[in-house]
Amino acid sequence: MAQDATEDPNTGFRPVTGDPEIDDPDMNGGYINPPRQPRQFRDPYGDWWDKQERRNFGEPVHEDNDILGIFSLEEYTHFTPAQGLVMLGCFIATVGGLCGIVSIFYPDKPSVPRTFPGGLDRELGGSRAPLAPSDEEA
Repeated sequence: MAQDATEDPNTGFRPVTGDPEIDDPDMNGGYINPPRQPRQFRDPYGDWWDKQERRNFGEPVHEDNDILGIFSLEEYTHFTPAQGLVMLGCFIATVGGLCGIVSIFYPDKPSVPRTFPGGLDRELGGSRAPLAPSDEEA
């Protein structure tokens, strides 16, 4: 732990100056916090006085207890970011590969185009309209 410039090198304590900004830099009234450890990382099978909150009777409570308590949001520690990126890349490659395989084997048009007697000239709008394939062309 790095030593503050205002600490006494022999004792490790700051001398009292009377200025609250210097004497109490954390501004918590001199309350000594226990280590910042989320309760989810404590042993669930330990001999706790409060088994649900995983703490003992008389144990000092951290000033950020609402964040560190057992009912706060759980820290996600199952995968590292690198593992997550590898899995995301594998997923994208799999979906892209599947789309590529389907596009190769998926037919673009019916195997036999549909034909009509006379080409539907009159039904499609006359002589200037584009003709449908007739029975004779097929």
